[in-house]
Amino acid sequence: MRRLGLAGARKPGDVIVKIEASGISTGTERLLWSGEMPAFPGMGYPLVPGYEAVGRVVEAPDARRLAVGDRVFVPGSNGFDGARGLFGASASHVQLPEGRVVSIGDGLGDEATLLALAATAHHAVRASGRDLPELVVGHGALGRLAARMVVALGGQPVVWETAKPRRAGAVGYAVIDPSDDEWTDYRQILDVSGAPQILDRLVPRLGRGGEIVLAGFYKEPVSFAFPPAFMREARMKVAAEWRPEDMETVLALVGAGRLSLDGLATHRGRPAEAEAAYRTAFEDADCLKMILDWRTM
Repeated sequence: MRRLGLAGARKPGDVIVKIEASGISTGTERLLWSGEMPAFPGMGYPLVPGYEAVGRVVEAPDARRLAVGDRVFVPGSNGFDGARGLFGASASHVQLPEGRVVSIGDGLGDEATLLALAATAHHAVRASGRDLPELVVGHGALGRLAARMVVALGGQPVVWETAKPRRAGAVGYAVIDPSDDEWTDYRQILDVSGAPQILDRLVPRLGRGGEIVLAGFYKEPVSFAFPPAFMREARMKVAAEWRPEDMETVLALVGAGRLSLDGLATHRGRPAEAEAAYRTAFEDADCLKMILDWRTM
């Protein structure tokens, strides 16, 4: 593996963060790993992946709100010499503008790597601007956070999961096999499965005027049969990346004890054994979230 350095030109307001832990995404990073990633802004090789990291500020010469020693969440960085940053958080050190990092304090452990996923879940749950999702499709890490988010906001979701081992671990909601669900009048469905053909299974479950929010990452064109959607006057929306206000809400919910990040970081690996860690993250059905521990290089 070629060693990459931080970009030499530091811009005013940049800080350097020593990373403690980073998460491996089973969505976008799986597609990078397999070579199936669709054309995406910033693509190109070599690249530094990852957008789920926590660490401590080690240099902040002209920062306004951060100081050396502050613990922060890092959503990624483009500050590398010799590599693209897509998304640029899986590294021992990162250089990035102060405004991009999120101060998190010491209350959360390595579970803080899940903050981006939780913020993504909040963005998706609130994407419709109307109702909370009544059905969440998929019970991986993002699906669990989405369901927990719905519960934290006062809803009572049902979660579909086809893999029996993954139906365990529900916190305040029900997880069922889709074949056991007879409901056909959902107002709001949230899909986090990433399955491009899922709409033909979901549209018939909608009530008239119901909405499906797509929050997975779909490597193939998403399609659906038109007549059932027409009969239900179905609505569809895509939930994109989380925004700062989503992160603020997540931090408030976690701080108030209404949202838990526990039980989702199921596996840990060392950067020196990254290949094995990535294979486990993508191939082991028992792995919800793999954490790379940068303190054990």
